[in-house]
Amino acid sequence: MFGKYRIGSLPALLYFFSAVAPAPAAPSRGEVIFLEKCAMCHLPAGQGAPPAYPPLAGSDWLKGDRTRTIRVLCEGLEGPIKVNGKEYNNVMPAQMLEDADAAEVLTYVTQSWGNQAEPFTAAEVAKARAGSKFPTFAALAKAAAFEPLPSPPTGWTLKETAPLPGFCTRLAGSGKGGPVYLMGERGIVYKLTENAVVPWIQPESYADTSESSVSTMGLALGPENRLWIVGNQRIAKGYEVDMNRVTVWRSEPVTGDDPPVLKAWLKTEYPWGVGPYNHGVSHIAFGPDGMLYINSGSRTDGGETGTIDRIAKTGEAPITAGLWRLDPKAEKPEIEVIAHGIRNAYGFAWNDRGQLFTASNGPDANAPEEMDFIETGKHYGFPYQFSDWPLQPAPYPHTPAAPAGLTFTFPVQNDGPAGGGGIAGGLGTFDPHSSPAGMVWCGADYAEPLRNGFILTRFGNLLPTPADSGFDVLHVAPWQDPKTGRWRAKVTTVLAPFGRPLDVLPDGHGGLYVLEYTRPTNFKSGVGWLPGRLLQLSPAAPK
Repeated sequence: MFGKYRIGSLPALLYFFSAVAPAPAAPSRGEVIFLEKCAMCHLPAGQGAPPAYPPLAGSDWLKGDRTRTIRVLCEGLEGPIKVNGKEYNNVMPAQMLEDADAAEVLTYVTQSWGNQAEPFTAAEVAKARAGSKFPTFAALAKAAAFEPLPSPPTGWTLKETAPLPGFCTRLAGSGKGGPVYLMGERGIVYKLTENAVVPWIQPESYADTSESSVSTMGLALGPENRLWIVGNQRIAKGYEVDMNRVTVWRSEPVTGDDPPVLKAWLKTEYPWGVGPYNHGVSHIAFGPDGMLYINSGSRTDGGETGTIDRIAKTGEAPITAGLWRLDPKAEKPEIEVIAHGIRNAYGFAWNDRGQLFTASNGPDANAPEEMDFIETGKHYGFPYQFSDWPLQPAPYPHTPAAPAGLTFTFPVQNDGPAGGGGIAGGLGTFDPHSSPAGMVWCGADYAEPLRNGFILTRFGNLLPTPADSGFDVLHVAPWQDPKTGRWRAKVTTVLAPFGRPLDVLPDGHGGLYVLEYTRPTNFKSGVGWLPGRLLQLSPAAPK
């Protein structure tokens, strides 16, 4: 069960960031906007992801009222609607699109996948927008402006280092000072230069994008000063079902300011995920043992087989929902799955004792998000058990039966006071849907409140919840109960509210860089996304 899988074997997603369809050679402006803004939820072929996101393909709702369709794009939508006879009750934020771009994407959607409608025009969009919550694009942009920075802890400063020119998913660097690199979600590598984030490496220089665009959520600076990138691509040509092609690229040593040459080091494939849950591969990092570790997220929400055409009806694959370990010195690397049952560990890191912890996103079934202490060969529950919930009653009708004799390792219990903790008996581990993301260990050389704990970013909920969760940066200090052997953690808030923080990197001077993916500091505002900022949390200079 915990064996090795060779490159090219066929063992079988931002969550939400990697649902991108194969792109034609010259996509229209409307299609480009759709893939950037809409495909994450409604999926690349407009099929939707019931019960959360309605279909756009063949949608009777879209045909009903052109003005209503425009206003949904320009001001958002909340509350129940019925599409093709099925009820949906979710929130769609207003999209940051000027009138001409809104017309382009609406035309693409209403003329694709069997839909037929007259083209939309910028003038038509402007007229419909005038009667909405945001009567002009300028009014919408003002509502989506950067929020004030959260107050830093006593004795610390928080400042904007640079605004981001595009959406970024990762930070990388030595952690000891020196260059800082940022991973764009579509393959661009940026570099921090004189308080500006500038494009440095283009995806066309290393990735074959002839069949589909690349989704990149992992970046590391490794030994010999090499850059490592991990990415996902949806491949349809030549297969009976769509496949997720995973590639790890390795650069030549970085010297000076010139971008290095990146070449593919590992390639493997497994069936593309069910609905929007193709989490794919994301975080890539070097462990204290010198080995390379990669998160391989789940291709399902909770083990379902799915009903979408060209999507494999096979649930999880042997190399999904787990943690990989590879030898970075190997010329023909093999994937060793060291731990299974981890839904999507977008963040993982080691403490000062060399112990590995992951932070994972939970399913739509409102289970807590997990932090897990990872030991080789252990199983952490997914898709049979979520968090520390009992096996029965099953969270879904489709929850698969656990294999006989399989033992699960429970997550770290949160003793509070933050992140969903403080509940009697502890929560395993964080508020549902709070989306834990990047994390680093800050040792005894850091000042309070960063000292001796993991600094964990929480992206924030993407589904309606009674109260927004996440949108913050936490300090998590795990400890092992000597009586029970169970791991517990004291959890405190370092920064809140925050505009969807996604990653964190030591700056080499006792502080941290924090990557802000986008600007809204809550889900309930219903405002769409624009690129965020790179921020720096630093100890205040002594007076």
